[in-house]
Amino acid sequence: MKTPQAESPIDRHASLVQSLGLAIAEGSLAPNSVVRLDELETQHNVSRSVVREAARVLSSKGMLASRRRFGTVVQPEAAWNLYDPEVIRWRLASSRRLEQLQALNELRGAIEPQAARLAAERASWDAGSDLVHLAARLWAAGQRGDQDEFLRLDVAFHAAVLKASGNAMFAQLLNLVAEVLTGRAEHGLMPHLPDHEALQLHVDVASAIQRGEAAAAHAAMSRIVQQFAEEVGHIWSEHHPDTAAKAPRQRGESDDAPHRPPSDSLTRPTG
Repeated sequence: MKTPQAESPIDRHASLVQSLGLAIAEGSLAPNSVVRLDELETQHNVSRSVVREAARVLSSKGMLASRRRFGTVVQPEAAWNLYDPEVIRWRLASSRRLEQLQALNELRGAIEPQAARLAAERASWDAGSDLVHLAARLWAAGQRGDQDEFLRLDVAFHAAVLKASGNAMFAQLLNLVAEVLTGRAEHGLMPHLPDHEALQLHVDVASAIQRGEAAAAHAAMSRIVQQFAEEVGHIWSEHHPDTAAKAPRQRGESDDAPHRPPSDSLTRPTG
């Protein structure tokens, strides 16, 4: 029988950062509350150097700050680096998960359709062909119900569109989009089998980019982002009927605006 190995200083540091980050994101460590480093040493059975390094990491993310005469103080959410992947992860793990997903998806709605439009205008034929092939593999994984493979390919697809836009700043939003898609899956807000319309829309985006049809690429990606919000809101309301949330309204959409129904003739991608 193997003897359990003692936790390394690196592991203790990572564990403390995770614990404090989650507590701040959840609000159990409230804004403007003072974090006593000596108490953290005792509570987590770690050295002062581990505590200081954890505080330094969280300060770099805007979640903690050192104030004269007060010590280490929890910062309000407005000071956090909300684009930091760990901060996104901690917020998604909190009770405000749906609010975080909605905010991130609204950001996606402002970026990804435009990225798809630019990709249609700028991407090479080979890049467009790669997207079509990726969409076909995504379709197949969705039809099989292989959620792990579907998620991996979905992240890869959206990353490829951002990269194909030719805008380096869009491309650097890859981690943010990956956290949104991964967070939805990890927290049970993804259907077991992807909706057929969602699968077709990914094919539509890829095909439009390959053909250089900017408006069509923009429209299909806009619908993908909108459908994401609708699915998350629906699944959340099923799991939390007392806190059912309304999916965020898309720009230009009125209360009585009809949603595009799923296509009756979904085309299975080839190649």
